[in-house]
Amino acid sequence: MATMATLYLFVVLLLLPLPYSYADPDPLQDFCVADLKSAPSVNGFPCKLASEVTSGDFFYDGLSKEGNTTNLFGVNVNTGNVLAFPALNTLGISMNRVDLAPGGINPPHLHPRSTESGIVIEGKLLVGFVTTGNVFYSKVLGVGEMFVVPRGLVHFQLNVGDGKALIFTAFNSQLPGAVIVPLTLFASTPSVPDDVLTRAFQVEDDVINGIKSKFGL
Repeated sequence: MATMATLYLFVVLLLLPLPYSYADPDPLQDFCVADLKSAPSVNGFPCKLASEVTSGDFFYDGLSKEGNTTNLFGVNVNTGNVLAFPALNTLGISMNRVDLAPGGINPPHLHPRSTESGIVIEGKLLVGFVTTGNVFYSKVLGVGEMFVVPRGLVHFQLNVGDGKALIFTAFNSQLPGAVIVPLTLFASTPSVPDDVLTRAFQVEDDVINGIKSKFGL
């Protein structure tokens, strides 16, 4: 009986969701600057040879430049992920710069691999997200105020101020990914069938075609 009890306890312990399973593995080296010429592996890109790493690999000025917001949504998202800043490889962090013209919107989107936090640097924005229970949370934020969006939830930022706006966002992933809802549904290649969209939104074909035409389709 004692043996069976011990075996049962061992099996239970194996099946329990242990805390260490919720975190990325700890790095086994100081850094692993990505070799972007190689294909990514499970947890990132292969490391550049340490002998080829220079000081310049650890610094990135790509978020210092204002983006061009002359487009359909009046927004420019400048990404600072591992593809732009290879030193982030295996570190599980990244940042974006988001510039918004007056009235511009960072349209409803989600990040499948990361939670997002952000801070308003300039302007005034309505920031909101929707939970899996269809509950909408939002607030108008000013300079210096922060927000957080849990991983995988649809969210947006809308410039409601009189001038341009700027936010910096941070992610707990080196490559958080972005699914932009309007482009995913109405500008994919190949296209989502009209029959699917008309049924999903309970509208006629001409409405769907009108939306697609906005994206040049």
